[in-house]
Amino acid sequence: MFWSKTLHQLFNHKRIPSTRSQEHEDPLSHISLLSDSQLNIAQITATFGNSDDLKTGEMYLELDANIKVGFAFLEQMVDKNLFQDIMNGLSAKSAEIVEALETGFYELPDLMTNILQTLGEVRTIQDYQDVCYRILSGETVIFVDSYTQVLSVNTASEQQRSVEEPTTQSVVRGPRDGFTESIGTNISLIRKRIKSPNLWLESMTIGRVTQTTVSMMYIKGIVNDKIVAEVRQRLERIDIDGILESGNIEELIQDETFTPFPTVYNTERPDVIASGLLEGRIAILVDGTPFVLEAPVFFTQFFQSSEDYYQRAEFATLIRMLRYVCFFISLMAPSFYIAMTTFHQELLPSSLLFNLAAQREGIPFPAFVEALLMEVTFEILREAGVRLPKTVGQAVSIVGALVIGQGAVDAGLVSPAMVIVVAITAIANFVIPAFSMGIPIRIIRFILMIFAATFGLFGITVGLIAMVQHLCSLRSFGVPYMSPMAPFVMDDQKDTILRLPQWSLFSRPRFINQKNIIRENNAPTTKPKQR
Repeated sequence: MFWSKTLHQLFNHKRIPSTRSQEHEDPLSHISLLSDSQLNIAQITATFGNSDDLKTGEMYLELDANIKVGFAFLEQMVDKNLFQDIMNGLSAKSAEIVEALETGFYELPDLMTNILQTLGEVRTIQDYQDVCYRILSGETVIFVDSYTQVLSVNTASEQQRSVEEPTTQSVVRGPRDGFTESIGTNISLIRKRIKSPNLWLESMTIGRVTQTTVSMMYIKGIVNDKIVAEVRQRLERIDIDGILESGNIEELIQDETFTPFPTVYNTERPDVIASGLLEGRIAILVDGTPFVLEAPVFFTQFFQSSEDYYQRAEFATLIRMLRYVCFFISLMAPSFYIAMTTFHQELLPSSLLFNLAAQREGIPFPAFVEALLMEVTFEILREAGVRLPKTVGQAVSIVGALVIGQGAVDAGLVSPAMVIVVAITAIANFVIPAFSMGIPIRIIRFILMIFAATFGLFGITVGLIAMVQHLCSLRSFGVPYMSPMAPFVMDDQKDTILRLPQWSLFSRPRFINQKNIIRENNAPTTKPKQR
């Protein structure tokens, strides 16, 4: 309790909500739009610091009528062909605009809006901050002389990566499309799978400097409205200079700060998000990243793959059980080896004990130092393989592991058995589908190694009990993290460690959805009668 309070005070003593809005007040809020297009352009130019990529200009729609408009846009963010179409469209319709104005029934901004609507999305803006935001979004703003209203036309250049297969969650059978860095593309990929008007979208802008678009999607009538309100409140509460990736959002909205386990799920696969939405979860999309967040989540969800639902139930169940076995191998293999060789040699068969003793005869380090040396070396190789260029990273990591492992054995620094244990531990860690769950396993592995070197199997037992207690205390947006195992829900066991046939998955998770439980009404196929 002492350390918990100390950490809380350390990380929260500078937060002063009452004065935050005053300290970070946007200076643009004091600037107003003027009725002179030339003065508006001067204000925009000064705001952008005479940036070279800011292009501004003025033109007369009709020389005799002396109707002048100005425009401003960022050169590298607009489609020049669209901008040219706008200018040509205004010039071609200038005579009609002048005739309509002479009748006295129309205003110039309204006439221009009607003409520009055929060329793109048009907005009418009366706020200077919004004008700057539209320019930064790749739109072209048009200032109309004698009016404080500003027209904004969507001329953004579509410079984005094409839809490709996800690299972090590959499958043998299933869809091959993945999210991109464009939030519009990501929304369309989800709507392509869920063609329902009840799929609602709420968007907001987060980040005082970056002005990042963040959207939350959910299916009305399936989702828990209280969870929607909680997610919305946490997103609106964020006050930060910039959001560059969904990981920034994840860290700011999660329930528990000091935990190695992820309480928000992230994925590149649209089919995973669509499946979560159908179960009553909420998707959080952030512009500029292909990783979409999903909440609330369970611990068991990180051991499930979308491919589990595209294969037969028997095979999916077998693979899931294998993943849990690999979870314990990756978590406990080095610590178990340390405990058995240091404290509990009597539990080993005599032949195996003699072989291990012979291998460790010339090793100068105790088992804990030996395991720590190999684990740290492998973590270095793993990180080097990720950071190196793709063409050489994989080769360096594989060759490095082989050369260093064999070299360490030949030099008498580690035993061959330890190399095998570390290799099996690393391979088992890669079996877990969610990369975010593999990270806490790697952290806790070192903690269990320390407990094993100190107290043997009793230390491992204490460490596992503490881990389970911590897992049971976690919440994901108020939902128990270990559900449906703790608290135990019998009806939801059909899709946790086991994956029963599709016709039996008739209900949604109870702790996520409590008002629309039934998701299907199918019966098992019966055999036809023999004739």
